[in-house]
Amino acid sequence: MKPKNMMQRPHAVCVPFPAQGHINPMLKLAKILHSKGFHITFVNTEFNHQRLLKSQGSENLNGDPCFQFDTIPDGLPPPENLDATQDIPSLCKSTSETCLDPFRKLLLKLNVSTTIPSVSCIVSDGGMGFTLDAANELGVPQVMFWTSSACGFLAYTYYETLREIGLIPLKDSSDLTNGYLDNIVECIPSMEGLRLKDLPTFLRTTNPDDIILNYIIQETNRSKKASAVLVNTFEDLEHDVLNQLSLVYPQVYSIGPLHTIADTMVNKDMQFVGSSLWKEETECLEWLTSKEPNSVVYVNFGSITVMTPQKLVEFSWGFANSNQTFLWVIRPDLVSGDSPILQPEFLETTRERGLLSSWCPQEKVLNHPAIGGFLTHSGWNSTLESISSGVPMICWPFFAEQQTNCWYSCNKWGIGMEIDNNVDRKQVEKLVSMLMMEEKGEEMRRMARIWKKRSESSSSSLNIDNLINQLSAPSVNWLV
Repeated sequence: MKPKNMMQRPHAVCVPFPAQGHINPMLKLAKILHSKGFHITFVNTEFNHQRLLKSQGSENLNGDPCFQFDTIPDGLPPPENLDATQDIPSLCKSTSETCLDPFRKLLLKLNVSTTIPSVSCIVSDGGMGFTLDAANELGVPQVMFWTSSACGFLAYTYYETLREIGLIPLKDSSDLTNGYLDNIVECIPSMEGLRLKDLPTFLRTTNPDDIILNYIIQETNRSKKASAVLVNTFEDLEHDVLNQLSLVYPQVYSIGPLHTIADTMVNKDMQFVGSSLWKEETECLEWLTSKEPNSVVYVNFGSITVMTPQKLVEFSWGFANSNQTFLWVIRPDLVSGDSPILQPEFLETTRERGLLSSWCPQEKVLNHPAIGGFLTHSGWNSTLESISSGVPMICWPFFAEQQTNCWYSCNKWGIGMEIDNNVDRKQVEKLVSMLMMEEKGEEMRRMARIWKKRSESSSSSLNIDNLINQLSAPSVNWLV
């Protein structure tokens, strides 16, 4: 029998997709729920939990009895590299096919425990739709949290339509290079002007049985059965797209920028609980303090992007030839098939104005006054963190909805410039110089400051309060 006061505390089980860019915002949301009186069980895969223990320390993950971490297996064999993101298609297939049964067992374990409240709701990543079956069996509301942009999420939602009208899958591999991807997509309301190449990259396949293509269609359809859908964005930024999503999904809440809202809502005793799967190097913050305002280009391609050794060389000499000061994050697994090795001549040329890091506290870096621009892969966390810090971007999208985020940054929001996928040092030099020294860059900085102010006055905090009120009284007004 559970103690009476424990029974009155709501218990949210939070389940992120097992990749860094999904764990970050889910942990922010979990901390907010905890600060509002929820007991939290945060469910990582066993592999990622071990990485988290290594990077954060067990003492930082076990400091509050009302915020606990638990695990389920991901169904994959142990990878060779224990400190790198696993293969995404394999994760998508394995989690959707193997994780339901261990998740059911975890929920049973939580509900029979006499030391924690019974599970009252499940908050799951939009890509972990298997949790819906468990929520229905348990009779609790299920909230799906799509950690992409609203525009990226809406594009995913129309994958099935694109397939039905014959635009995807591609007819032939030559469609990747013959201009076919330049076709304007006209079937997605509120996203006029986007080309096929601007939509999330998982449609670039000739295989109708492609794992991720079918996984995306499956997961976006599953989310229609959720009690509510959350998106990490704010109303002013993606108003039209959010309106369109609200016609497709029940109770769509915009709750971003989640990282800045968490800063104001989360109890101080939970601030130290980090989500980084890599050990962060904080020395760069002291180095930035020695630099002039708006004088440093921050370069980070996120947790998944992989490039060839040749592209690494082109980027490096583009930075060197621009004569700009830079802070460049280079993960150990950034280069395909090998460790990233920079030429000694580059290191010598940039010794006085460049700093290299293997991983860093990005939110603090982007908020540092020395940062004047951000060369990014256009992942949504990075894009939103850049917007809320008032920092303009050079965009080099790698995969997924990063292409869509890039298009919006450059064409709708006025805060980005795109760099060609076949990166060349002259273009890198030109765009970095333009960003840091020319009128175009100053105009982008002005627009970035405008979006920063709009993000600070968004309605997202009110939306979070409304969501919490419903999760605290799940029998009222839920669409189950």
